[in-house]
Amino acid sequence: MAGNSQRRNRRTANKKGATVGSGGKRRRALEGKGPTPPAEMRKGHAKQRVAQARAKQAARRPAPRRGGGKGTNELVVGRNPVVEALREGVPAIMLYVQQFIDSDERVREALKLAADRGGIHLMEAPRPELDRMTNGLNHQGLVLQVPPYEYAHPEDLLDAAAEEGQDPLIVALDGVTDPRNLGAVVRSVSAFGGHGVVVPERRAAGMTAGAWKTSAGTAARTPVARATNLTRALEAYKKAGLMVVGLDADGDTEVQNAEVLDGPVVIVAGSEGKGLSRLVAETCDVLVRIPMPGGAESLNAGVATGVVLYEVVRHRS
Repeated sequence: MAGNSQRRNRRTANKKGATVGSGGKRRRALEGKGPTPPAEMRKGHAKQRVAQARAKQAARRPAPRRGGGKGTNELVVGRNPVVEALREGVPAIMLYVQQFIDSDERVREALKLAADRGGIHLMEAPRPELDRMTNGLNHQGLVLQVPPYEYAHPEDLLDAAAEEGQDPLIVALDGVTDPRNLGAVVRSVSAFGGHGVVVPERRAAGMTAGAWKTSAGTAARTPVARATNLTRALEAYKKAGLMVVGLDADGDTEVQNAEVLDGPVVIVAGSEGKGLSRLVAETCDVLVRIPMPGGAESLNAGVATGVVLYEVVRHRS
Protein backbone atom coordinates (compact mmCIF):
# COMPACT_ATOMS: atom_id res chain seq x y z
CA MET A 1 0.00 0.00 0.00
CA ALA A 2 1.26 3.42 -0.87
CA GLY A 3 3.09 4.99 2.01
CA ASN A 4 3.53 1.74 3.88
CA SER A 5 6.56 0.38 2.07
CA GLN A 6 9.06 -1.34 4.36
CA ARG A 7 12.04 -0.53 2.13
CA ARG A 8 14.64 1.56 3.90
CA ASN A 9 15.58 5.10 2.79
CA ARG A 10 12.57 5.27 0.59
CA ARG A 11 10.86 8.69 0.49
CA THR A 12 7.30 8.23 1.54
CA ALA A 13 6.10 11.82 1.07
CA ASN A 14 6.52 14.56 -1.50
CA LYS A 15 7.09 17.27 1.14
CA LYS A 16 10.56 18.79 0.97
CA GLY A 17 12.61 19.98 3.88
CA ALA A 18 13.14 23.58 4.94
CA THR A 19 13.95 25.88 2.03
CA VAL A 20 16.95 28.12 2.46
CA GLY A 21 15.89 31.78 2.10
CA SER A 22 17.46 34.35 -0.19
CA GLY A 23 18.34 36.60 2.72
CA GLY A 24 16.91 39.55 0.84
CA LYS A 25 19.44 39.29 -1.96
CA ARG A 26 16.78 38.93 -4.61
CA ARG A 27 14.88 41.91 -3.27
CA ARG A 28 17.99 44.08 -3.33
CA ALA A 29 18.79 42.91 -6.84
CA LEU A 30 15.49 44.31 -8.01
CA GLU A 31 16.21 47.81 -6.69
CA GLY A 32 17.10 50.51 -9.22
CA LYS A 33 20.69 51.66 -9.57
CA GLY A 34 19.87 55.28 -10.24
CA PRO A 35 20.05 57.28 -13.48
CA THR A 36 22.43 56.25 -16.19
CA PRO A 37 25.65 58.23 -15.80
CA PRO A 38 26.83 60.49 -18.65
CA ALA A 39 28.83 58.85 -21.41
CA GLU A 40 32.00 60.55 -20.15
CA MET A 41 31.60 58.67 -16.84
CA ARG A 42 30.92 55.20 -18.24
CA LYS A 43 33.83 52.82 -18.05
CA GLY A 44 35.07 51.78 -21.47
CA HIS A 45 32.90 54.25 -23.37
CA ALA A 46 34.55 56.08 -26.28
CA LYS A 47 33.60 59.47 -24.83
CA GLN A 48 35.24 58.52 -21.55
CA ARG A 49 38.51 57.81 -23.34
CA VAL A 50 38.30 61.17 -25.11
CA ALA A 51 37.54 62.93 -21.80
CA GLN A 52 40.50 61.25 -20.12
CA ALA A 53 42.82 62.30 -22.93
CA ARG A 54 41.63 65.92 -22.70
CA ALA A 55 42.01 65.90 -18.94
CA LYS A 56 45.60 64.72 -19.26
CA GLN A 57 46.34 67.49 -21.78
CA ALA A 58 44.77 70.10 -19.51
CA ALA A 59 46.73 68.82 -16.53
CA ARG A 60 50.01 69.23 -18.38
CA ARG A 61 49.32 72.90 -19.01
CA PRO A 62 50.41 75.47 -16.40
CA ALA A 63 47.84 75.74 -13.65
CA PRO A 64 45.61 78.83 -14.01
CA ARG A 65 46.36 81.65 -11.60
CA ARG A 66 43.87 81.94 -8.82
CA GLY A 67 41.95 85.18 -9.00
CA GLY A 68 40.69 85.04 -12.57
CA GLY A 69 43.30 87.25 -14.13
CA LYS A 70 42.79 88.57 -17.63
CA GLY A 71 42.92 85.82 -20.22
CA THR A 72 43.18 82.98 -17.69
CA ASN A 73 40.78 80.36 -16.42
CA GLU A 74 40.02 79.99 -12.74
CA LEU A 75 39.62 76.74 -10.85
CA VAL A 76 37.01 76.26 -8.14
CA VAL A 77 38.28 73.41 -5.96
CA GLY A 78 36.46 71.18 -3.45
CA ARG A 79 33.00 69.64 -3.18
CA ASN A 80 31.22 72.42 -1.27
CA PRO A 81 32.73 75.33 -3.30
CA VAL A 82 31.92 73.57 -6.60
CA VAL A 83 28.31 72.88 -5.61
CA GLU A 84 27.83 76.46 -4.34
CA ALA A 85 29.31 77.90 -7.54
CA LEU A 86 26.98 75.81 -9.69
CA ARG A 87 23.97 76.76 -7.53
CA GLU A 88 24.72 80.48 -7.95
CA GLY A 89 25.05 80.19 -11.73
CA VAL A 90 28.76 80.92 -11.89
CA PRO A 91 29.78 80.47 -15.55
CA ALA A 92 31.73 77.26 -16.07
CA ILE A 93 33.12 75.31 -19.01
CA MET A 94 34.38 72.09 -17.43
CA LEU A 95 33.66 69.91 -14.42
CA TYR A 96 36.46 67.47 -13.61
CA VAL A 97 35.46 64.42 -11.58
CA GLN A 98 37.99 62.08 -10.06
CA GLN A 99 37.96 58.47 -11.24
CA PHE A 100 36.43 55.99 -8.80
CA ILE A 101 35.30 58.86 -6.60
CA ASP A 102 33.52 58.04 -3.35
CA SER A 103 30.22 59.63 -4.35
CA ASP A 104 28.05 61.51 -1.86
CA GLU A 105 25.14 63.97 -2.07
CA ARG A 106 27.42 66.85 -3.08
CA VAL A 107 28.99 64.92 -5.94
CA ARG A 108 25.60 63.81 -7.22
CA GLU A 109 24.23 67.34 -6.97
CA ALA A 110 27.23 68.79 -8.82
CA LEU A 111 26.78 66.30 -11.65
CA LYS A 112 23.05 67.04 -11.86
CA LEU A 113 23.50 70.83 -11.81
CA ALA A 114 26.15 70.67 -14.51
CA ALA A 115 24.00 68.39 -16.67
CA ASP A 116 20.86 70.52 -16.22
CA ARG A 117 22.62 73.78 -17.15
CA GLY A 118 24.17 72.45 -20.32
CA GLY A 119 27.35 73.74 -21.89
CA ILE A 120 29.47 72.32 -19.08
CA HIS A 121 31.63 69.40 -20.17
CA LEU A 122 32.11 66.52 -17.74
CA MET A 123 35.52 64.91 -17.64
CA GLU A 124 36.73 62.02 -15.52
CA ALA A 125 40.38 62.25 -14.50
CA PRO A 126 42.70 60.25 -12.25
CA ARG A 127 43.56 61.77 -8.89
CA PRO A 128 47.22 62.52 -9.85
CA GLU A 129 46.02 64.61 -12.79
CA LEU A 130 43.70 66.66 -10.55
CA ASP A 131 46.50 67.06 -8.00
CA ARG A 132 48.71 68.58 -10.69
CA MET A 133 45.96 70.83 -12.01
CA THR A 134 45.26 72.26 -8.56
CA ASN A 135 48.86 72.44 -7.35
CA GLY A 136 48.13 69.94 -4.60
CA LEU A 137 45.03 71.64 -3.16
CA ASN A 138 42.44 69.48 -1.42
CA HIS A 139 40.06 69.15 -4.38
CA GLN A 140 38.07 66.20 -2.90
CA GLY A 141 37.62 64.84 -6.40
CA LEU A 142 35.77 67.85 -7.87
CA VAL A 143 37.28 70.72 -9.86
CA LEU A 144 35.25 73.33 -11.75
CA GLN A 145 36.89 75.37 -14.50
CA VAL A 146 35.57 78.94 -14.83
CA PRO A 147 36.32 80.93 -18.00
CA PRO A 148 37.87 84.42 -17.92
CA TYR A 149 35.38 87.21 -17.30
CA GLU A 150 34.69 89.44 -20.30
CA TYR A 151 35.12 92.98 -18.99
CA ALA A 152 33.38 95.92 -20.58
CA HIS A 153 35.02 99.24 -21.49
CA PRO A 154 34.20 102.23 -19.22
CA GLU A 155 32.54 103.98 -22.19
CA ASP A 156 30.19 101.02 -22.64
CA LEU A 157 28.47 101.95 -19.38
CA LEU A 158 27.62 105.39 -20.76
CA ASP A 159 26.22 103.77 -23.89
CA ALA A 160 24.03 101.48 -21.78
CA ALA A 161 22.55 104.47 -19.93
CA ALA A 162 21.93 106.33 -23.22
CA GLU A 163 20.13 103.33 -24.70
CA GLU A 164 17.80 103.28 -21.70
CA GLY A 165 17.28 107.04 -21.83
CA GLN A 166 18.50 107.48 -18.25
CA ASP A 167 21.08 109.57 -16.44
CA PRO A 168 24.19 107.43 -15.98
CA LEU A 169 24.63 105.88 -12.54
CA ILE A 170 28.05 104.23 -12.25
CA VAL A 171 30.15 103.00 -9.35
CA ALA A 172 33.96 103.03 -9.47
CA LEU A 173 36.10 101.15 -6.96
CA ASP A 174 39.54 102.38 -5.94
CA GLY A 175 41.86 99.82 -4.36
CA VAL A 176 39.15 97.33 -3.36
CA THR A 177 40.91 93.96 -3.37
CA ASP A 178 38.29 91.63 -1.84
CA PRO A 179 36.25 89.88 -4.58
CA ARG A 180 33.33 89.52 -2.16
CA ASN A 181 33.18 93.30 -1.80
CA LEU A 182 33.15 93.62 -5.58
CA GLY A 183 30.35 91.08 -5.81
CA ALA A 184 28.35 92.94 -3.16
CA VAL A 185 28.79 96.23 -5.05
CA VAL A 186 27.63 94.61 -8.30
CA ARG A 187 24.56 93.31 -6.49
CA SER A 188 23.75 96.76 -5.07
CA VAL A 189 24.24 98.46 -8.44
CA SER A 190 21.85 95.99 -10.01
CA ALA A 191 19.29 96.42 -7.22
CA PHE A 192 19.23 100.22 -7.49
CA GLY A 193 19.20 100.42 -11.29
CA GLY A 194 22.82 101.37 -11.88
CA HIS A 195 24.55 100.91 -15.21
CA GLY A 196 27.75 99.19 -14.15
CA VAL A 197 30.91 99.09 -12.09
CA VAL A 198 34.43 100.23 -12.98
CA VAL A 199 37.53 98.67 -11.44
CA PRO A 200 41.23 99.36 -12.06
CA GLU A 201 43.16 96.80 -14.06
CA ARG A 202 45.86 96.46 -11.39
CA ARG A 203 45.86 96.04 -7.62
CA ALA A 204 42.11 95.48 -7.49
CA ALA A 205 39.64 92.64 -7.19
CA GLY A 206 38.44 91.03 -10.39
CA MET A 207 35.33 89.07 -11.28
CA THR A 208 36.37 85.73 -9.83
CA ALA A 209 34.06 82.88 -8.87
CA GLY A 210 33.88 84.41 -5.37
CA ALA A 211 32.66 87.72 -6.78
CA TRP A 212 30.10 85.93 -8.95
CA LYS A 213 28.76 84.04 -5.94
CA THR A 214 28.43 87.18 -3.80
CA SER A 215 26.63 89.00 -6.61
CA ALA A 216 23.93 86.29 -6.41
CA GLY A 217 23.72 86.06 -10.19
CA THR A 218 23.33 89.81 -10.84
CA ALA A 219 26.77 89.88 -12.50
CA ALA A 220 25.08 88.27 -15.50
CA ARG A 221 23.16 91.51 -16.20
CA THR A 222 25.33 94.23 -14.61
CA PRO A 223 28.53 94.89 -16.55
CA VAL A 224 31.91 95.36 -14.90
CA ALA A 225 34.41 97.50 -16.81
CA ARG A 226 38.17 97.57 -16.38
CA ALA A 227 40.13 100.81 -16.61
CA THR A 228 43.84 100.86 -17.36
CA ASN A 229 44.04 104.08 -15.34
CA LEU A 230 41.15 104.86 -13.00
CA THR A 231 41.97 108.57 -12.73
CA ARG A 232 41.88 109.01 -16.51
CA ALA A 233 38.62 107.08 -16.68
CA LEU A 234 37.07 109.44 -14.11
CA GLU A 235 38.33 112.45 -16.07
CA ALA A 236 36.64 111.05 -19.18
CA TYR A 237 33.39 110.68 -17.26
CA LYS A 238 33.64 114.29 -16.12
CA LYS A 239 34.06 115.43 -19.74
CA ALA A 240 30.94 113.42 -20.59
CA GLY A 241 28.97 115.48 -18.05
CA LEU A 242 28.99 113.21 -15.00
CA MET A 243 29.62 114.44 -11.48
CA VAL A 244 32.32 112.41 -9.71
CA VAL A 245 31.31 111.86 -6.08
CA GLY A 246 33.87 110.29 -3.75
CA LEU A 247 33.09 108.59 -0.44
CA ASP A 248 35.34 109.86 2.33
CA ALA A 249 35.02 109.82 6.10
CA ASP A 250 36.23 113.45 6.13
CA GLY A 251 33.96 114.62 3.32
CA ASP A 252 32.49 118.11 3.49
CA THR A 253 28.89 117.05 2.83
CA GLU A 254 26.74 114.35 4.35
CA VAL A 255 25.44 112.03 1.68
CA GLN A 256 21.75 112.76 2.31
CA ASN A 257 22.40 116.45 1.60
CA ALA A 258 24.41 115.97 -1.59
CA GLU A 259 22.23 117.55 -4.28
CA VAL A 260 24.57 116.42 -7.04
CA LEU A 261 23.21 112.89 -6.69
CA ASP A 262 20.05 113.74 -8.62
CA GLY A 263 21.88 113.91 -11.97
CA PRO A 264 24.37 111.85 -13.97
CA VAL A 265 26.89 110.63 -11.45
CA VAL A 266 29.74 108.23 -10.84
CA ILE A 267 30.24 107.20 -7.21
CA VAL A 268 33.79 106.35 -6.16
CA ALA A 269 34.43 104.12 -3.15
CA GLY A 270 37.80 103.14 -1.73
CA SER A 271 38.95 100.31 0.48
CA GLU A 272 37.80 100.23 4.08
CA GLY A 273 41.32 100.67 5.43
CA LYS A 274 43.01 103.16 3.09
CA GLY A 275 40.04 104.93 1.55
CA LEU A 276 40.50 106.85 -1.69
CA SER A 277 43.98 107.34 -3.12
CA ARG A 278 45.25 110.91 -3.35
CA LEU A 279 44.94 111.29 -7.13
CA VAL A 280 41.45 109.80 -7.21
CA ALA A 281 40.29 112.02 -4.33
CA GLU A 282 41.63 115.09 -6.12
CA THR A 283 39.75 114.10 -9.26
CA CYS A 284 36.40 113.98 -7.46
CA ASP A 285 34.06 116.96 -7.80
CA VAL A 286 32.79 116.48 -4.27
CA LEU A 287 33.58 114.29 -1.30
CA VAL A 288 30.66 113.07 0.80
CA ARG A 289 30.51 111.21 4.07
CA ILE A 290 28.03 108.76 5.55
CA PRO A 291 26.89 109.77 9.06
CA MET A 292 27.42 106.94 11.55
CA PRO A 293 25.93 107.90 14.93
CA GLY A 294 26.73 104.43 16.26
CA GLY A 295 30.41 105.28 16.36
CA ALA A 296 31.75 102.90 13.72
CA GLU A 297 34.88 104.25 12.07
CA SER A 298 34.15 102.97 8.57
CA LEU A 299 32.06 100.70 6.37
CA ASN A 300 33.31 98.29 3.74
CA ALA A 301 32.85 99.22 0.10
CA GLY A 302 29.88 96.95 -0.41
CA VAL A 303 27.84 98.43 2.47
CA ALA A 304 28.87 102.05 1.86
CA THR A 305 28.01 101.85 -1.83
CA GLY A 306 24.58 100.45 -1.05
CA VAL A 307 23.84 103.38 1.28
CA VAL A 308 24.83 105.97 -1.34
CA LEU A 309 22.93 104.23 -4.14
CA TYR A 310 19.80 104.36 -2.03
CA GLU A 311 20.32 108.10 -1.58
CA VAL A 312 20.71 108.48 -5.36
CA VAL A 313 17.37 106.79 -5.93
CA ARG A 314 15.77 108.93 -3.21
CA HIS A 315 17.12 112.16 -4.71
CA ARG A 316 16.04 111.23 -8.22
CA SER A 317 12.53 110.29 -7.16
